[in-house]
Amino acid sequence: MTSAKKKFFSPRDIIVYVLSLGLAALFLYWAFKGVDTTQLWGFIKGASPWWIITLIVFQMAAHWFRALRWKAIMESLKPDVSSFNLFGAVLIGYGLNNIVPRLGEIGRAVAVGKSENLSKTSILGTVIVERIIDILLFAFAVILSGWIYEGDIYSGELSWLKLTITLGTGGFLALIVFVVLLIRYKERFSGFITSLIGKFSPKISSKLEEIFHKMIIGFSTLKTTKSYIKTIIYSVLIMLGYAATSWAGFYALGLDTSYSLGLSAAWIIMSISSIGVIIPTPGGIGSYHTITKTAMLMLYGCPEALGLAYATFLHGVTYILHLLAAIIFLIYFKFRLPGVHTEDIIDIEED
Repeated sequence: MTSAKKKFFSPRDIIVYVLSLGLAALFLYWAFKGVDTTQLWGFIKGASPWWIITLIVFQMAAHWFRALRWKAIMESLKPDVSSFNLFGAVLIGYGLNNIVPRLGEIGRAVAVGKSENLSKTSILGTVIVERIIDILLFAFAVILSGWIYEGDIYSGELSWLKLTITLGTGGFLALIVFVVLLIRYKERFSGFITSLIGKFSPKISSKLEEIFHKMIIGFSTLKTTKSYIKTIIYSVLIMLGYAATSWAGFYALGLDTSYSLGLSAAWIIMSISSIGVIIPTPGGIGSYHTITKTAMLMLYGCPEALGLAYATFLHGVTYILHLLAAIIFLIYFKFRLPGVHTEDIIDIEED
């Protein structure tokens, strides 16, 4: 393997990472500006240990369902792929994304490719399919939030959400059409798009061709009705796991009684705050805090310090959880599985 002789980060990677850190710092400034941090820390210190454990259980259950969904997607590649290895790879992905945005997708593909002796290109194809499904799910979750919220969800500082949902709905439908065309017509459809883009930018066309190739490989693994049904069921369970995590966060800080926040509020906050996670900051730092604090204030009247305490608490618990779990599974893959080394798992240059 030649990657050891290469630089881990290219100059472009460094610039992108610095911009990502700068964006995180900007969002953190917006989030904490004018907030009494002493009061904020007081809310967090009073968190219930029992509900912290419950929160962790819900979060890990969502990741386990994600591993099972991934297994259903790649069933035709290797029916007996280890669910535990997939679970470990998922957690490695989250841990790496906490450090470098989008690095986790490569990391978990390499981890599974090495541990299960599968082509990394094929695994990356299934990861891309997973990401497309996630985009569809979270777009639907945000749209659903607008329906179930009792009141005007687009008022005040959340007025931008109406445009986001409108564009999201259009993007949601367009993505469904795109996926259907890609599955149905494969090379013809992707060839038409890449040749059209190639008239303006051959470089972008070449990149798109590579991405389409991986997507076609990924979708081609979903061969049976059973695998589609499993994928849908596990996708629903993943979203419910995330919503349950948010709900447990309410109970941990006593928001269930002081502001009567229940499951519907957990779904809405989970959906809106997911927009902050999509923004390319390391682990959603800053962007998640800003959007969650604003949503808690505008939709449920939570004071800024309390809303930010909830965001900081929930993000902090899951952030630390993902880092620790990633370290544990990096060690596991390194010492328990033959031929797998940590430097292979985090090597992005080759891929």
